[in-house]
Amino acid sequence: MPHESGSPGHAASRRPGDDREGTRAFFGRRKGHPLKARQAALFNTLLPRLALDPSKPAPADLRALFPNTPDAMRLEIGFGGAEHLIAQAEANPRCGFIGSDAFINGVAKALVSIDENKLDNVRLHFGDASALIDWLPAGALARIDLLYPDPWPKRRHWKRRFVQDEKLKRLARILKPGGELRFATDIADYAVYALARVLRSPDFTWTAERADDWRNALPDFSGTRYEAKAKREGRTPAYFIFRRV
Repeated sequence: MPHESGSPGHAASRRPGDDREGTRAFFGRRKGHPLKARQAALFNTLLPRLALDPSKPAPADLRALFPNTPDAMRLEIGFGGAEHLIAQAEANPRCGFIGSDAFINGVAKALVSIDENKLDNVRLHFGDASALIDWLPAGALARIDLLYPDPWPKRRHWKRRFVQDEKLKRLARILKPGGELRFATDIADYAVYALARVLRSPDFTWTAERADDWRNALPDFSGTRYEAKAKREGRTPAYFIFRRV
C-alpha cells in the first residue's frame, strides 16, 4: 500500500525500494492501465521540464529548481494518485514540492493536475525514491510525507517495507533540524513496526502527547482515494509526526 502509487489498494509505497546493505531493489508494478492520449503527451512535453535527474549533481540550493524561490521545500514519497501532493502545492504556493513515484499511471495523473492547475511549485522524480533520497542535499527539506506505504504484510517481506533503520538515517540527513517526517498507515501492524524503529532512532522524536494526536488526521492533511477506500473497508488510519532532532 504505498498509498496509491502501486497497485489498486496498497500502492503508494510500493514505489520506494528496499535498501538492504546498499542494494536498490524495486518491488511492485510500474504500470497499470494504458495511458490516455493527454497523459501520454504530457510525458513527452511536461515531464522533461519537471523531472529531476539523480544522475546529475544536485543544486546546492534546491530552491533554484523553481522559477519563484520557495520559502521551504517538501518531499512526498510515493504520491499515488497525487491528490495530496497537488492539494498541498495549491494550498502552499510559497513552498516547493518534490513528488517521487515509480508508477507510470500515478505520474501521469500528477502531470495532468499540474498542467490543469498551472502549478509552478512542483517537481517530479519518476523512479525509485532511494536514488532521489541519496541525491538530495543535506538539510534541504522542511518536511517529508510518507502516506500509506505498502505494508508488505507477510513477515518474510517486512524487509521491503519503506520504514527501516537505515532508511530513517538517510531521511534524517535530508531534513532540516526541526523538520517533520509525516507517516500515515491503515495497517496496525505496520504502525507498530514503524513506530518501534522511529523510537529507537537517535534522529527523530515522536511529537504525540495524547492518543488523539495519532488517531486524528494530520494537520492540513489532504485525503486520498486510497484512504477513503481503506475507511470504507473498515480499516482505521493512524497518523504520525516525527520531528528531526
